[in-house]
Amino acid sequence: MSDEVERGNGLVPVQYHQFDISDEDGPAGAALEREHNGLVRVADGTITVMTGIHTGDVDVTVTLHEALPAPGSGDWQEIVEISAHAASGELTVRGIMDDLDEELPVLSFNGPVGYRLRIHARGRDTAADLAPDEVTEWYLIQAWPAPTQEVTVLRQSDTYGASVRAH
Repeated sequence: MSDEVERGNGLVPVQYHQFDISDEDGPAGAALEREHNGLVRVADGTITVMTGIHTGDVDVTVTLHEALPAPGSGDWQEIVEISAHAASGELTVRGIMDDLDEELPVLSFNGPVGYRLRIHARGRDTAADLAPDEVTEWYLIQAWPAPTQEVTVLRQSDTYGASVRAH
């Protein structure tokens, strides 16, 4: 277990069923097909979190930890762990076409080293393929320094994720 170093929360704009985690100076992760786990994929070095909604805002909480944290409490439907690299030490959550209204904490808080990200999701079935005016999806991204490891799927239970894995 670890002590939390920092926490931030905000709305992240979604377009085309996704928001990104990236470092502008280099690849954040090795290629990973979207069908692998239905929540996270990596293409061209950018980590993409796949959302149920097509367009709108999702609620994202970021927590930073010195070491492996306990999984987030709550009724998370999908949980995937992925390794990430921060070439410049600026690994951040980003909208693909719009900036965040309020910046979330930089995931690579220990500089340009390897990190482990545990990404939690819930609510992706609520307004799948729609553009709701209200927030219908919540995400928790936990980050801590760690060497590269295989992707680990901790939970898969939403219908949207199952449809992504099937294609």
